Amino acid sequence: MIETTSLSKSYYGRLAVDSLDFSVDKGETVGFLGPNGAGKSTTLKMLTCFLAPSSGTATVGGHSIEKDSLKVRQTVGYMPENVPLYPDMRAGEYLEFRGRLKGLHHRDCRQRMAEVMDLCDLTQVSKKMIGALSKGFRQRVGLADALIHRPELLILDEPTNGLDPNQIRQARDLIRRLGEEYTVLVSTHILSEVEKISDRVVIIDRGKIRASESPKSLVRRLCQQEELRIELKATEKQVRALVNGLSKVEISSCDPLPDGWLEITLGTSGPSDQRESIAIAIQEKGWPLRELASRTASLEDAFLEVVSTPRKDPSS
Repeated sequence: MIETTSLSKSYYGRLAVDSLDFSVDKGETVGFLGPNGAGKSTTLKMLTCFLAPSSGTATVGGHSIEKDSLKVRQTVGYMPENVPLYPDMRAGEYLEFRGRLKGLHHRDCRQRMAEVMDLCDLTQVSKKMIGALSKGFRQRVGLADALIHRPELLILDEPTNGLDPNQIRQARDLIRRLGEEYTVLVSTHILSEVEKISDRVVIIDRGKIRASESPKSLVRRLCQQEELRIELKATEKQVRALVNGLSKVEISSCDPLPDGWLEITLGTSGPSDQRESIAIAIQEKGWPLRELASRTASLEDAFLEVVSTPRKDPSS
């Protein structure tokens, strides 16, 4: 569905996107991730023909972004980070207006408008002025606009930007449902949401692709260490002596709590679960234990590992 070849973009001599080569297959939901200024929005604008590349090229749905830009725009439903809406139009009027601009005939446009308003849960606000809608409803209007012409591919740039936690969850559920019908490329900073909805993540940093694989595979490859949190009653010296006798375990932190309790964070490495052996060792010492819990690595941990890795300065 998307195929880029050495796609690059420069602004006033500064390379914002540097020779990107990645693809998105039909039916995939792909999270497009990166820190601020990494080149995400610039890449999405090139794929949707809002910006021309400085070099390289890309195809979307088999159409060149340079030679067949109208075909690309018909193939793509694009929701930018800041959705440009008309606040003095009613939601239903705006969607009908946008559908007609995108080439839908009157009867088909009305039918499709009803479908996307139902899908995005907008029916109850169809006659309200867009300027009077909450941020969450305005985002849904922008998504309905992206869907109205029946695109094959959805490109969503920060679709949960500015939403509260409940609205973020609703947006995540909607994107997951859309992923069953459309190919979706979504850029967002909410990594926990990406982990739940994406088949694959592409991480860009300083204009270059740094990773492209499934969230689980990326976490497994980059985050070998598991973290254990323990609360027990003993001295720090006793705990350190115990941990020194265990293999593949080290103390990350050891903090005192009231009444002689300690809060200990352990880092463990290797494929085996260390909780049972640690619990047995504590039990043999006769120390009171009130918590032993593990925290497995997340996509956020893997993301930070990727983007915090020092890069060599090509000029050095």
